[in-house]
Amino acid sequence: MQVSQIMTPDPDTAQLQDTLQAVAAKMDSGDYGSVPVIDGGRLVGVVTDRDIAVRAVAQGLGPDTQVGEVMTPDPVCVSPDSDVVEAAEIMQEEQIRRIFVTDQDERLVGVVSLADVALEDDEELSGQTLEEISEA
Repeated sequence: MQVSQIMTPDPDTAQLQDTLQAVAAKMDSGDYGSVPVIDGGRLVGVVTDRDIAVRAVAQGLGPDTQVGEVMTPDPVCVSPDSDVVEAAEIMQEEQIRRIFVTDQDERLVGVVSLADVALEDDEELSGQTLEEISEA
């Protein structure tokens, strides 16, 4: 099965110049903990609730701080035609709960979460992925 068959297409995104407050509000209203960051149509990073708490608030940065200052650059990506097992193995190796799906021009087309892998009906794969991600 290909990643394109289980991914969530067209996720909400942020721009480099968006404020932390605006992105945090987006996370709150959408009930998610990360937002991919786009620049010129290309995926350049991801900002997580942890980035906001640890990189921003803990350092005394205010709500008007731009996302580009605290985002995690170079997120892990796969292509839409990647195999779900391959994506899950990358998630295990990188210990991440979601992986971004980009086209050949590095444009974001979707996101695959651990829940998407679990819903794929492969209990062994989703269980092993969760176990690997959760290791210290």
